Amino acid sequence: MAALVLGLCGLAASAAGVVSQLLPRHFSAVQQRQIMAWETARRWRTTPAGRIFPSAVTYQLPGSAVNSVRELALTARRLGIARQASCGAATDPAAARILDRFGCQAILRATYVDSTGSMIAIVGVAVLPSSATAAAAAADLAGGRAAGGAPGLPARQLAGVQAVAFPRTVASAFRDPQRQLAWAVSSGPYVIMSAAGYADGRPRVPLSSDRYTSDEMSSFADGVADAIGVPLGSLPRVPRCPGAPGC
Repeated sequence: MAALVLGLCGLAASAAGVVSQLLPRHFSAVQQRQIMAWETARRWRTTPAGRIFPSAVTYQLPGSAVNSVRELALTARRLGIARQASCGAATDPAAARILDRFGCQAILRATYVDSTGSMIAIVGVAVLPSSATAAAAAADLAGGRAAGGAPGLPARQLAGVQAVAFPRTVASAFRDPQRQLAWAVSSGPYVIMSAAGYADGRPRVPLSSDRYTSDEMSSFADGVADAIGVPLGSLPRVPRCPGAPGC
C-alpha cells in the first residue's frame, strides 16, 4: 500500500509538471517593458525606408495664419531618401558632439517639399541607445523645442541636421546655408531633427517680420517631423505569450 501511495503521488507530481508546461506563460511587467523597448529600438533596421519616410504626409497650418477658425490640412511630398550616414557626417559639428556624447549610432535622412513647392524640409532620425538618452540629447540640441529656445537657427552656431539635396528636383539647390528654421525632439530611442528653408536657394533671412511665412514653414517642418517620428518611436502592443511550451 505504501509503495502504491508513493507511486500515485509521483504520478500526480509528474502530471502537474506537464500541465504547468502546457499552460500559457505570462510575461512580467518588467519583461513586457523590456520586449517593447527592444522592438522599438530595432524598428529603424527592420522597417523599410519607404515606410519610415512616407511618400506623402499631411500637416496642419494654423487657422490664424489664414484668418480662419479652422486648421488647414496640407500635404508634403517626399523628394528623396539619403543613404544611412554616421552621426558626425549628417549633422553640424555642434550637434555631432552632442549626439556622440549620448551614443548616437546612425542617422537616416529624407527631404520633403511643401504643398506649394516653395519650401523644403529635411528630416533626420538619429538612433540613440534608449529613450532616456534620446530625450537628453534632444534637450541639449534644442534647448526646448527649437535651437536656442526659439524658432530659428542661432546666428553663429548651427546645431541641426545637414541638408540633403537631390538632383533634378526642386531641392537640387538646397544646401545648409538655405536652412531657416530647425527643431530637435525625441520619440522613443530616436531624436527627430528637422530643418526647413526656401526652395529658391535664398540664404537664411529673418522670418520674425513675416508671421505667415514663419507659421507656414514651422507647421511644415514640424508636421513632417511628427508624422515620421511619432510612429517610429511609439511603443508596440503589450506582448503576450501564445502559450506554446517554451515560448
